[in-house]
Amino acid sequence: MSSLLTNSTAMTALQTLRSVSSQLSTTQTRISTGQRVSTASDNAAYWSIATSMRSDNAALSAVSDSLGLSAATVDTEYTALNTVIGDKDSGLTKLQALLVEAKTAGIDRTKIQADVSQIQAQLQSTADSATINGINWLSIDTSTGSTATPTSFSLVSSYSRVGSTPTIGSITVTTATFALYTVNGATKTGILDTVTGNSTTGFASVATLAIGSLTDSATDQATLDGYIAQVTAAIGTVASAAANLGAVKNRISTNTEFVKNLMDSVDRGIGQLVDADMNQESTRLAALQVQQQLGVQALSIANNSSQSILSLFR
Repeated sequence: MSSLLTNSTAMTALQTLRSVSSQLSTTQTRISTGQRVSTASDNAAYWSIATSMRSDNAALSAVSDSLGLSAATVDTEYTALNTVIGDKDSGLTKLQALLVEAKTAGIDRTKIQADVSQIQAQLQSTADSATINGINWLSIDTSTGSTATPTSFSLVSSYSRVGSTPTIGSITVTTATFALYTVNGATKTGILDTVTGNSTTGFASVATLAIGSLTDSATDQATLDGYIAQVTAAIGTVASAAANLGAVKNRISTNTEFVKNLMDSVDRGIGQLVDADMNQESTRLAALQVQQQLGVQALSIANNSSQSILSLFR
């Protein structure tokens, strides 16, 4: 039956064209965004998982930044400790050699003391300069109050999430292990400013020992022996502290590389969930464009078919 009010063919052609246009719009969106799941309405489950994974990656990025700052801090302190140990021309190693030289009978110890004083000043300066971002582990403030140096520092090293529970990993560094000097402290507890000795050898620290007034007497020679033993022990303690920092450096370096690899893995996982296959989408686009053109032609033909009704009234 030919109907003037209802054109079933045109309605069918229009429905088909609408479907093709909708699919074409979806394909064009995927091509423009590069994602097949760009909103929750595309796939609620995948969108939710991808959003959580992106959040995790942002946290991992923050961990990576924190590890970079921690690495710079540890490297600064490690460099200072190595400088304090020194070599035959500087640092504690040179100080030890000068004290051994001072054991020589008849030597002018006042001139040696001039070198000793310069080394002591340089050691203090090195420790005070080992500051980064307001942190110094070598010259610590043990006074009470807000200016006191914390007894330990936690260096953020990792992030993980199981379900909805996040876990932040950290590397704990104890300040006392590396402290060379105590600032504003009633009791000196640093490696180089701790006073040791006895009534026979005298009381002094590596930072304050003086040999300018010593003579060749047995008592003064015993004092020199005590100073040499004290400096030798300080070299061992500082070397142990540097070794600990070296281990921390290696751990930070390993964690930094792992976090970067983990971020890449998470990115790949997100891509597998939401990224569009551009080869497939380009093929689909070409096919849908042809279908759209054919749909327009089919609708045009269906609309024109009603014109045949006019011939019935001629």
